[in-house]
Amino acid sequence: MARCPLLLASLLILAAPGHSVHMQTLNTFKKSPSTDSESGLKRTTWPRDCSEVPVRSPSGVYIIQPTGLHPIMVYCEMSGADGGWTVIQRNRQDTDITWDESWSTYKHGFGNVHTEFWLGTEYIHQITKQKIYQVRFVIWDAANNMKFADYNLFSLDNESQGYRLRLGVHSGTAEDAMDSDNPRKVHNNMKFSTKDRDQDTYKGNCASRYGGGWWYSACYSVQLNVRGSLTWGNLCQGNCRASAILIKPTPYH
Repeated sequence: MARCPLLLASLLILAAPGHSVHMQTLNTFKKSPSTDSESGLKRTTWPRDCSEVPVRSPSGVYIIQPTGLHPIMVYCEMSGADGGWTVIQRNRQDTDITWDESWSTYKHGFGNVHTEFWLGTEYIHQITKQKIYQVRFVIWDAANNMKFADYNLFSLDNESQGYRLRLGVHSGTAEDAMDSDNPRKVHNNMKFSTKDRDQDTYKGNCASRYGGGWWYSACYSVQLNVRGSLTWGNLCQGNCRASAILIKPTPYH
């Protein structure tokens, strides 16, 4: 997996504190219309994820349609030769979003795709069913330095299995904080928990205690879905400036 963070230049403008938000024009890329066999009408076939948006397209908001789902709006990070990333989360330390939301709200997503948002656990699950995916966690530390952690595999189980997180091998400039050796702080292979659906390994409810849905154990080494106290392992403990999570198919899918 590529280690160069330069592809995230426009994402840096959007997410890094101290920078103005660059509002991209809505790009409604369409493939050639195809015929619906039942109605005989022409219908639009959208890309299934941002990797199917044409190379050299600008970063911005696109419409995609994962297999079996209705069309949804996503932010596509298209910069550089290593573009084609679908952004599934973005947050800032000074966000207006509380992140203290219900299971249903996390399932369907919330926020503003131009700024801070959660795409939706169900949508993320459906996207990662299509192919074999990788993930990149991008972190801006307390000094506003950008770091990233890549995992060469990424998927979420379905809702009946708690949207359990599956991660592969780590690489990158940020530590492997998602797969901690401490069983109380590991996130890999954990179910997703919210304030109204406790699926962690803690005697209490981590999501209620810390105010955001996440793949908690008992409780965390990483917490990016929270207001004001973003954490990534030892890199920034409660004082990360911003975060983003991006996914794309692996080169060998």
